[in-house]
Amino acid sequence: MNQHNHANPNEMVVALDIGTTKVCALAGFFDQHGKLQICGFGKVESEGVMRGVVSNIDKTVKAIKEAIAQAEKGARTKFSEVHVGIAGQHIKSMQHRGMLTRRDIHSEISKDDIRQLIDDMHKIVLPAGEKIIHVIPQEYTVDGEQGIVDPIGMSGVRLEANFHIITGQITATQNILKCVERAGLQVASLTLEPIASATAVLTDEEKEAGVALVDIGGGTTDITVFRDGIIRHTAVIPLGGNVITKDIREGCNVMQDQAEKLKIKFGSALAAEVYENRIITIPGLAGRDPKEISEKNLAHIIQARCEEILEYVMWEIQRSGFDNKLIAGIVLTGGGASLRHIDKLTAYLSGLDTRIGVPVKYLAHGFGQQLNSPMYATAIGLLIKGIAESAERRQQQAEKAAADAAARMREAEQKELELEGTSSANGGSSWLDRIIDKTKEWFQADYDPDL
Repeated sequence: MNQHNHANPNEMVVALDIGTTKVCALAGFFDQHGKLQICGFGKVESEGVMRGVVSNIDKTVKAIKEAIAQAEKGARTKFSEVHVGIAGQHIKSMQHRGMLTRRDIHSEISKDDIRQLIDDMHKIVLPAGEKIIHVIPQEYTVDGEQGIVDPIGMSGVRLEANFHIITGQITATQNILKCVERAGLQVASLTLEPIASATAVLTDEEKEAGVALVDIGGGTTDITVFRDGIIRHTAVIPLGGNVITKDIREGCNVMQDQAEKLKIKFGSALAAEVYENRIITIPGLAGRDPKEISEKNLAHIIQARCEEILEYVMWEIQRSGFDNKLIAGIVLTGGGASLRHIDKLTAYLSGLDTRIGVPVKYLAHGFGQQLNSPMYATAIGLLIKGIAESAERRQQQAEKAAADAAARMREAEQKELELEGTSSANGGSSWLDRIIDKTKEWFQADYDPDL
């Protein structure tokens, strides 16, 4: 892992991926060439998360502390805040339309107008127990002109927008925040994990042409559909790599029982021939004896479960309405994308071009080869988005500071003008009074009552 420990601490950002199988912490920043320099890396096994949702607070806090400690050791600094991912079966999405009638028709549409539209979306009524995680603008309409991607700087009275709104359970969100805070950190931002993964592995051309990102994690499979550079659909399937592992263990037990029966009935030689020649040993759980299974049967078990997951994926893609518009096809990422030939199986079942998304396009030369895996797409994506959000936050703070300074300067100038006006008025009055007084003194001096 390349270490860049001379980074400005104010520029370095920390991402935290709390997954079903692992908790991963990454610290880094963008260098002057626009490449991502990784300063610290930590990864520990996750035992307190089930299907993307925190199920045990204490175990999750312990894993977060360990992962952060590893990353802090590499970065040689202490972290105070992290950019965290959220996923899980509770995630939902919907479309909503907002409208703003601008009062000042002579001024250009500004960021404040967009912020007001987004703030209005946060006021919509949701089912009990749910909260908004993201409000993502899709496209704008200005005075009836549709399909505008960025209306800032345009003139118009009626500003409308279509929004993709992502919601989640309040309790699931609070549990993540609670775990991070108990680990001694603050949450700088909360990002839906498939959106983060998309940031790390998709190209702008793919998002424009139409692409479905399928992130196969340990507990869930997350889907994000893009078209015309815009998020069109998001979904979470409660199946991931863990169910494949479970099927393999159960399949091993069944196959081994069958093998034992064949040995008793037909003898070891015939049983070996029926049971296949190439045998793979699967480690046993908690000190139990390892299990044996043929390579062919293992492939059948894995393929059956992968096909089931991909059937759900295709159903969600069809539900999005963009199944016939995905020119760039499907991009697979997440730990499950490391399965051999899963891209070929996906292409065969979907009829769409498929590739494996590895999150290395933003990484600086010399990055640790450990990160050259689709399982780190979410963590790297969270880091990229975190850096962008931190930069935007610094810019907003600078703009606010500049605006406040300008306001103070205007106020000071106004007071100065008022004081000058008052002083001039007082000075004029005093001057006249002095002239009158001097005139009186002159007459009084020249007047002699005895003459």
